[in-house]
Amino acid sequence: MRKATTTIADVARKANVSTATAGRVLGNYGYASETVRKKVQKAARELGYRPNHLARSLIRGETRTIGVVVGDIQSPFYARIIRGISDVARASDMGLIITNSDEATDLEEQSVELLMDKKVDGMIVSPCDTINAAHLRAAHEAGIPMVLIDRRVKGLEVDSISLDSVGSARAGVGDLLRAGHRRIALVAELAGTGGMTIERIMSSSPPGPPDINYHYPSWQRLLGYLLAHHDAGIAPQSDLICQVKSYSSKVAAKKAVEILRSDTPPTALFTADGVMSAGVMAAVKEVGARIPDDISLLCFDDMDWMEFMVPGIDAISQPRKQMGQMAARLLMERIADPTSEPRVLDLVPRHVERGSIRQILTTKGVNGGPDA
Repeated sequence: MRKATTTIADVARKANVSTATAGRVLGNYGYASETVRKKVQKAARELGYRPNHLARSLIRGETRTIGVVVGDIQSPFYARIIRGISDVARASDMGLIITNSDEATDLEEQSVELLMDKKVDGMIVSPCDTINAAHLRAAHEAGIPMVLIDRRVKGLEVDSISLDSVGSARAGVGDLLRAGHRRIALVAELAGTGGMTIERIMSSSPPGPPDINYHYPSWQRLLGYLLAHHDAGIAPQSDLICQVKSYSSKVAAKKAVEILRSDTPPTALFTADGVMSAGVMAAVKEVGARIPDDISLLCFDDMDWMEFMVPGIDAISQPRKQMGQMAARLLMERIADPTSEPRVLDLVPRHVERGSIRQILTTKGVNGGPDA
């Protein structure tokens, strides 16, 4: 049984070599003959020697560890991202410290402080606060390599990787319009942040606040929804925008039930993310609607359960694992070269068709096609 205090000196004595020689072998630096190397390694195994990584990190100025801060580690969206980060970190012999912010700025601040105390070599963060984020600015100014995922922070010049939420929502809602739908309800968590409101985003023609990239993806997907209507020459109807102010599937279900039972219900629903999609499915079940006969459905983000529904659910599939892999690679490159220009990358999701969108018979089309 190894002693709790087994040291390089203990290994050196057992191998009958100097402490300096044992240190070179166990630290994998300098010269030692193959015979001596095998003796030292054998002695280390027999004694159960484990290197002091903390001491080594203090000497080298690195911990071979990266920190990750995400909104909700239980979310399938973040779970796939974390898997992508983990795969790259493992291949690079890097450790991971994963923390959860619960989408609360004070908890995110605590997570960032913890990671800085642990002397991580860099951080990957999905920021709660996309406008101020003083804690992230302070970490950046302190020289911590950082990559932002899914969201950006206004004025924070660091590497980031996100999705083309505007373009992919625009294309997806465009598909619904081309299928003949004219009353398409959007169900989205649209909490007011940084002064963004539905009225503001709808006030320009075409819609498009210049700072939209620094707001939550749900706001960007609302913009894509509005732009698809603009492209088709169809005025969007504000009563079809279901603003969910709490990130909860139960609240989303309540909103969806209200609009499905209204006097003029929609013919199609478009959800802004997986949590909203779960709520909408509960609402569809509650009102007894059939997909796609009574209501068509297109969801942003492809959840595993969507493939097993009958019919399957059409989804805008985000390359979540790829996002995590690319974020980890960006961070590794940033750690290796802190002086290079920050990179801003956008991945493009794809529309997975499974049969939840019904074609409506029309006489004249959108953009030259039928119109109801």
